[in-house]
Amino acid sequence: MTDGRAEAMIRLAIGGDDGAIASVVANAMDTDDARMVALAALLTSRVDWLARAHRLAMTTRDRQVVAISASHLAGEDDLVQMLARDHLADHPDSLIVEWIACGLGHPRP
Repeated sequence: MTDGRAEAMIRLAIGGDDGAIASVVANAMDTDDARMVALAALLTSRVDWLARAHRLAMTTRDRQVVAISASHLAGEDDLVQMLARDHLADHPDSLIVEWIACGLGHPRP
């Protein structure tokens, strides 16, 4: 999946598009995009999927997205806010982190 297509899919999924959500979740084990796997983990509350996202994360940016996603699923709200602030200062276009930081991320189990 191209970066532009991934960004469009992320935008649709965090916006609540059922088709995009289903696609992100269905492709979570086939994609090599750490952000998409982390998003799938958030959408399904599958903490175990974050290990795969972590293995796929090759950039600092992607590793931060995975860490923030893991903190969110663990209910570490103060840590999420601190990490998200730092991440968004360097990557203001990080939709997944902005979604989590605004409290819109999928509810924890």
